[in-house]
Amino acid sequence: MNPIVRVEHLRKVYRVGKEKVVALNDVSLDIMPGEVCCIVGASGSGKSTLLNQLAGLEKPTKGKVYIGKHEISAMNENELAKFRQAHLGFIFQSYNLLPNLTAVENVAMPLMFKGVSKKERNKLALAQLKRMGLAKRADHKPKEMSGGQQQRVGIARAFVLKPKVIFADEPTGNLDTKTTKQVLYSMLGMAKENGTTFVMVTHEKDLAGCADRVITILDGNVLSNILVDDETKAKNRAKMFEGVAADSVPDEPVAAQPENTSEVVPKTAAETAEKIKNTIINSEEKKQ
Repeated sequence: MNPIVRVEHLRKVYRVGKEKVVALNDVSLDIMPGEVCCIVGASGSGKSTLLNQLAGLEKPTKGKVYIGKHEISAMNENELAKFRQAHLGFIFQSYNLLPNLTAVENVAMPLMFKGVSKKERNKLALAQLKRMGLAKRADHKPKEMSGGQQQRVGIARAFVLKPKVIFADEPTGNLDTKTTKQVLYSMLGMAKENGTTFVMVTHEKDLAGCADRVITILDGNVLSNILVDDETKAKNRAKMFEGVAADSVPDEPVAAQPENTSEVVPKTAAETAEKIKNTIINSEEKKQ
């Protein structure tokens, strides 16, 4: 299997007055299709710069960045804009919502650029808002919502097109602990359903522990690039999401469990770990 994201000898240098600041220094790495990849590191380590390079939001000083077979580092701005619109999703820490549009209109906007009819795009946008627990806020504008609610609108917008890759900069940074767990659970579920590669910058160790791959950046260099084994990943996710699987994201009622269901919701961390581990193993077997 070929990587979905590939970086070759990436270097990024900024000029600050008369000085040169090396943000990234000879970075090379691969991210495989469908992976949840966390980029971690201290403040100023270069992790956000790396994310911007991967997403084509900044040009490298040297080196190459590929998404699939496309060398995005060689594209001009018009080519990049079309490519991002067709294949990528973004979740920004600063939300980047349009203030004069409602939540459903903000989420539906990427679909408008795809030529989807208004009725259909509003239907799809509302479905994404519901998964984020915001169906009741669909007609609210950003100023009428809390920071956490605005962030969830941004997350819904990123997923509505079912892109190949989603890049996220601290996607749960404005959420409380409980909502962080519920939203991350939803994001991982949607990424898996859609076969989306999810690349996230975070400073939270618990979030990084739920990833398939963890890339640590230090002083502009890749300190480590670890592919997490299935057992460790299952235990980390079980601990993170204990009691979350049956819950909804806030602002939505909890769905009642069917009386005669063959799907038993795990109640303990051990049961959850076993369930997640089996799911991961089955998924890997299908790929082979």
